[in-house]
Amino acid sequence: MTLPDRVPEGTETAGPRRRGRRPAGRALKRDLILEAARAVFETEGLDGASLRAIAAKAGYTPAALYFHFESKEAIYAAVLQASMDRLGLATRRRVARAADPAGRLRAAALGFFEFYEKNPRDLDLGFYLFRGGMKPRGLGPEHDRALNAALAAQLEPIAAAAQELGAPRAEAERLMVDCFAHAAGLLLLAHTGRIRMFGASAPQLMAAYLEEKLAQLGAVPRG
Repeated sequence: MTLPDRVPEGTETAGPRRRGRRPAGRALKRDLILEAARAVFETEGLDGASLRAIAAKAGYTPAALYFHFESKEAIYAAVLQASMDRLGLATRRRVARAADPAGRLRAAALGFFEFYEKNPRDLDLGFYLFRGGMKPRGLGPEHDRALNAALAAQLEPIAAAAQELGAPRAEAERLMVDCFAHAAGLLLLAHTGRIRMFGASAPQLMAAYLEEKLAQLGAVPRG
């Protein structure tokens, strides 16, 4: 499914009815580009992907992509942002159902863990692992700042709940980072199958870890 580029974007020759349809058409075209780009990134990785390949997958010319994105890195950033938006939506829904701060902390941390447990390709996307291995990577300072802020926003409910339970802000932020690191490690073991060598369950280990942290905060009895 493609939208033909019969009228160059940015021109003002179309009538009022057509102009009224432009925003929806642009949004649909952008979504199609991102869907195609994700498929190309999953196959070729960030380094191996090209604007030409993304355009071909979406059914457009490479020039058409520049109406929406200035670079391959900008497209990857948009794909990753869409992934984090889905993560945030799933986590917020779970947190909203929790009745108390301990429940909100569990919901925020387990919401993060379970999203990536069910969507391993989103985990690969977030860690730039598509055919690239574990290397330090970035998309440029502007995109990196925006994406780091988005990730911090998805993890913030953990810190907020810890503060509700009496933790100072610095301690709450350390717990947030600790939960992120613990979840990422367990997810890596689970998705690579390495967890089986220990005869362990990643979800059970994550849940036990959270109960231990809640006990340290005095939110649940120890033992």
